Amino acid sequence: MDVKKTPEEADFFSTMGGMSDAFPRLQPLGDTALLVELGAGISNELNRQVHALASRLMSDPLPGVVEIVPAYATALIHYDPLILDFTDVEAWAKSALTSLETAAPTPRRVEIPTRYGGAGGPDLEFVANHAGLPPAEVIRRHSSVDYTVHMMGFQPGFPYLGGLDPAIAIPRLSVPRTRIPAGSVGIAGHQTGIYPLESPGGWRLIGRTAMRLFDPAADPPCLLAPGDIVRFVPVEPC
Repeated sequence: MDVKKTPEEADFFSTMGGMSDAFPRLQPLGDTALLVELGAGISNELNRQVHALASRLMSDPLPGVVEIVPAYATALIHYDPLILDFTDVEAWAKSALTSLETAAPTPRRVEIPTRYGGAGGPDLEFVANHAGLPPAEVIRRHSSVDYTVHMMGFQPGFPYLGGLDPAIAIPRLSVPRTRIPAGSVGIAGHQTGIYPLESPGGWRLIGRTAMRLFDPAADPPCLLAPGDIVRFVPVEPC
């Protein structure tokens, strides 16, 4: 269902780049969750709005809300149906939307030391050939920009990072590897990411970090969180 907006609210939402008359949309997912859609597609601007909404909701907690999960263009609100019903959560989300700040809180910045190429980055040469660039230039381009953690998923602590230089974007493997070591840094399409745990996967591996992205004994267990800014720092040998 769409949020009904007053003329003043419509003017406010029109200033928030990714939204249109069709958005935001609120809809139930079963009887324990509400999905807030702020737009469609993947962009840093739209994702920034998602994190601003998540921050606004968490700053005004509603008893009975279990978890808020931001993604590319949506925020999923999980709630306890024994405490709340859909209309309660819907009203809370609508209130947050109509008083949403146009800027998310200052993001946390995290550096990821990374060894590029070699045994930890077996696809670096392939990515370089695909891009028509020397491997050193692929490394420079990958490590010279700030990435936004758009969302977490796939496995605990896995960050989907937006902001990759389009020149080094590349399709994922047609046949996934059955074993990818923890800490592997990969590219898939226009995103880059880091495997926190050993697992199968189809991303093109260009390097590896020794940083531990997921530790179930830590608080919090995940090194990164949605909205964080990540910078890869090359570590010799490259």
